[in-house]
Amino acid sequence: MFPEIPAPLVSALADAPLALVLLWMIGQLRRELEARNAPPPAPPPPRHDPVREELAAFKLEVARTYVPLSLIRDLDVRLTQQLGRLEEKLDEVSRAATAAAAISARTVPGRGIGFGLRGGEHEG
Repeated sequence: MFPEIPAPLVSALADAPLALVLLWMIGQLRRELEARNAPPPAPPPPRHDPVREELAAFKLEVARTYVPLSLIRDLDVRLTQQLGRLEEKLDEVSRAATAAAAISARTVPGRGIGFGLRGGEHEG
């Protein structure tokens, strides 16, 4: 009833849809890569909007006058005084540790600012 179809032809016909899908995918990938490599479109030129300019000027003025200069100076003086007190306390603690070490005949390792090696590890 049906003619005899050779096996290689049946195999090729069965693989044809898969081959077409693969070719279609390659085409899509090529289009995407070309779109990625294309330069982005130029942004539209800025519109002249007086309301927007007035708002920007108002924001700038508020930023300038939000905190009076006298309050900024007062805060600066208070911070400087607090940092001075902290420095004095740290110096006092350091002197006390040095004195305690001298009394117990042990040496106090020098303290540096920053992150040093921990756990007795030394650079070699």
